[in-house]
Amino acid sequence: MPAYSFEALQNDGVLRKGVIEADSAKAARGQLRAQSLVPLAVQALAQNASDKKSIWQTDIGSAKCFSANALAVWTRQLASLVGSGLPLERALAALSDEAESEKQSHLVANLRAEVNAGLGLAKAMSQHPKEFSALYTAVISAGEQGGNLGDVLGQLADDLQDQQTLKAKLLSASLYPAIVSLIALLIVIFLLSTVVPQVAQVFSGSQRKLPGLTVAMLALSDFVRNHGWTVALLLLLSWLGFQQAMKQRALRLRFDAALLRLPIVGRLATGYNTARFASTLAMLTAAGVPILKAMQSAADTLSNQAMREDVLDALVLVREGAPLAMAMGQKKRFPSLLSMFARLGEQTGQLPLMLQRAAQQLSADVQRRALALATILEPLLIVAMGGVVMLIVLAVLMPIMELNQWVR
Repeated sequence: MPAYSFEALQNDGVLRKGVIEADSAKAARGQLRAQSLVPLAVQALAQNASDKKSIWQTDIGSAKCFSANALAVWTRQLASLVGSGLPLERALAALSDEAESEKQSHLVANLRAEVNAGLGLAKAMSQHPKEFSALYTAVISAGEQGGNLGDVLGQLADDLQDQQTLKAKLLSASLYPAIVSLIALLIVIFLLSTVVPQVAQVFSGSQRKLPGLTVAMLALSDFVRNHGWTVALLLLLSWLGFQQAMKQRALRLRFDAALLRLPIVGRLATGYNTARFASTLAMLTAAGVPILKAMQSAADTLSNQAMREDVLDALVLVREGAPLAMAMGQKKRFPSLLSMFARLGEQTGQLPLMLQRAAQQLSADVQRRALALATILEPLLIVAMGGVVMLIVLAVLMPIMELNQWVR
């Protein structure tokens, strides 16, 4: 049964908004009048499943309703309701009523209406690709086919929360160095564009030769004041050009492959992508998704295109009958830990469990390396900032000190 959003007036004149299910807009208005409400606006939220474009997509807009964290929380809530034995339709109705925003409420009401019309939850979600990725809907579909939707939703919520936890820790590890670097750059620009030129004005009439450090700093100051905006514009254009170049597949592959060979950043990128791949593959295989489809979906989650190509090559070997462990072991970009745990999983018949353990170890290793790198960078950046500021201060003070000695 289609769902409609409405605005109506109560007897006391208060405006009321909500979602109602009815066979048509006319029937929806009739239900509102039966509730002693005066309908002002009734608008469809969902069309038939065969429609190519739903009213949701045209009316609500392109902004996403769920952030990554919100989607993880919402999935956990749905898993709890379905796992407790509540019918899916009632669980969606409860989540629609408790939604944090009107857009979320409309989206969940849309899903509920499509489920009531006979669609599966995965099929209903697939009509909103901006909110639910292909990987998300594939896991839901596997849970529906296996009859264990509650358990699969719980696993999906765990995976989403683990991903957000890893991203949050990596962000927190890099945030402080980034802030220190930005503040240092702003301080240096301020000193070069404001303080140093004043020193030049003081000694402009002096016939004495200025120290070499002061001369160099004055030249740098002139460059910043005269060409600073030009340099900033060139940097911006270079970044935009780099973004466009990365859209070309061949260049992106070479760049990502070179990134993995870097001493520190390469290890972090390898560990992060491998942990993401192992966790996704474990979740999909545990849900009952065939290994070939699971590998394809897990490969799509990798941000590094070079590692993604390795997974697709391994997929060909698995399709030809090779074990997963042997296929992944031939790809040197992936840590040997992944193939070792995959081999143990295949030998014991517990592949999802072993892949999840591999993902946990790799994730812990990435977090440890990121925190260690941040711990080292913090004092180095502070020392470097202090050194640059010290050079500028010396460039200002040295001619003053020489002038005092000359006066004496």
